[in-house]
Amino acid sequence: MPFNPRRVVNDFTIEAATVNGSGSQTSNLILTHSIFRMGVPVGPKNVFPSNIAGLPTWYILRVNENGFLARKRSLEILVCLNPATYAKDIARVDPGGAVIYESSYALPESAKRKDIAYYPVPFDHLAARHIAEVKLKKPLTNMIYVGVLAELLGIEASAVEGAVRHQLQGKAGAIRANLDAIELGKKYAKENLKKTDPFFIERRDKTKGKILIDGNSSAALGCLFGGCTVAAWYPITPASSLTESLIDFFAQHRKDASGKNTYCVIQAEDEIAALGVVIGAGWAGARAMTATSGPGICLMSEFVGLGYYAEIPAVIFDVQRIGPSTGLPTRTAQGDIQFVATLSHGDTKQVMLLPATVQECFEFSVQAFDLAERLQTPVFVMSDLDLGMNLWLTDPFNYPQKPFDRGKVLSEEELSRRGEFARYLDVDGDGICYRTYPGNSHPKAAYLTRGSGHNEQAAYTEDGAAYQKVIDRLNKKFETSRTLLPEPETDYRPGAAVGILAYGSTHQAVAEARRILQESGIETNYLRIRSYPFQKRPVEAFFEKCRTVVVVEQNRDAQMAQILKLEIPSEHAAKIRSVLHYDGFPIPAEALVEGIAAKAGPTDASAPVIAAGEE
Repeated sequence: MPFNPRRVVNDFTIEAATVNGSGSQTSNLILTHSIFRMGVPVGPKNVFPSNIAGLPTWYILRVNENGFLARKRSLEILVCLNPATYAKDIARVDPGGAVIYESSYALPESAKRKDIAYYPVPFDHLAARHIAEVKLKKPLTNMIYVGVLAELLGIEASAVEGAVRHQLQGKAGAIRANLDAIELGKKYAKENLKKTDPFFIERRDKTKGKILIDGNSSAALGCLFGGCTVAAWYPITPASSLTESLIDFFAQHRKDASGKNTYCVIQAEDEIAALGVVIGAGWAGARAMTATSGPGICLMSEFVGLGYYAEIPAVIFDVQRIGPSTGLPTRTAQGDIQFVATLSHGDTKQVMLLPATVQECFEFSVQAFDLAERLQTPVFVMSDLDLGMNLWLTDPFNYPQKPFDRGKVLSEEELSRRGEFARYLDVDGDGICYRTYPGNSHPKAAYLTRGSGHNEQAAYTEDGAAYQKVIDRLNKKFETSRTLLPEPETDYRPGAAVGILAYGSTHQAVAEARRILQESGIETNYLRIRSYPFQKRPVEAFFEKCRTVVVVEQNRDAQMAQILKLEIPSEHAAKIRSVLHYDGFPIPAEALVEGIAAKAGPTDASAPVIAAGEE
């Protein structure tokens, strides 16, 4: 095949448009790992329907050797295997792009474009002719397009074979069948397709020593290393795979010397019951977790209030998706931030960790269990679908070096030395009281845990002054938590007057947008909030150094901006401008560039919010 002289190497987007339930996920993962094995950074996004087989699904694979792997608006290469969507899919391909499609499709006039390259392939015919087993024809059809792409893009055979063997470990028959189907696609492309597009994969060494892992698996590993022994859950997209991964890790690593399991997993009847189990296990001294999404968080509200008021450790993962109500279960968002910050009725304030990378999904999961026990309160780890369910390139995780922090727990010996114990008495002035574990045989160790009105001795009371004393102490504890949580990260650039403030998975797009802005002559400062409540001084110092602060969020109502306005001085709050993205797809860097550039001028209190959603 002759090479086009206008080469585009290791910087484009591939999209496979298929049908949910067709087995395309395996072929897409093999394609991803093949490029990864070529030493080129890759970032996949899986866009799929919530629950119905046969509906359209898209797998979007960004290739970028500089490591910018956030979603990108552009589409350079399309694999078109869904007749229900192919006309619209082709319309989205950039000029100069390429389309690989089933040759039996009758392309409408609207899809016959002169500015893109077409590669018709008789996928169905090749599968019918060369794949004997009926039930394998459809999934192996997808492997044929892996072969076509490998030939057109120049992906090395060794990389493809390594990816197949990695994906299908130990399944010799499946490995052979898939390699044969891939070779079928390569052979057809080599003999029948004349390459006229400019896109190529060339070997690099930029993935050496790195791994591909999703945020939910990373968080599950963090739970394991954080000492978790109890998991209670109710299945919900996009959080289910977090607990499912943890169950697998438990089965491998939570056994005693005799091989007996040393963990407990309960699939409860609903999210309410799941958190009830976690609260009970935390009260008994176990490290316990649950994972859910927005609808489950709604149901858990009452038990969250119990954990907050009765002061019981619990770790809750909120893998956020679009709402309200059922919303779009397979789309991403950052729409629970304001809700969770004061979750449950009355005067409650919740602690949140805000991971931006899979590395932080792991690290913050480990840390969450220490914080929950140190603070004796529910701790929320706020991920989202994009971070949780998609694969990300990262360095391997470091083995935690610190011993577990079990917080203020009194042993029998310590109780004997103290002589007195009141469960809800603040002895040290930080708002955090001492507790005992069940089984402590000291006669003064026992106390009654209650979610109704109680005094410092844990006795029931409806006395207003006693209630106010407890609730004020809880607020003091919340303020103490600021000193224990991950601090914001800042990056200042000389001469920059515009600041970008973001949190969570938006970080990926912000990093790329800052590079694009810098190349166009706009320098920006950057502050990334990693927890709530955040440390006020770093945040206020950032506002002091910026003329305008653009707060980037993936929700409609500028939830973090609203929280900030409650926490910082009014003269700083007046500097806030919002760039919002809430169409359910991960925010692309291009949308940020447009929004931030529009906000880079002098501050104007009447300036409108920019909604950066282009779909």
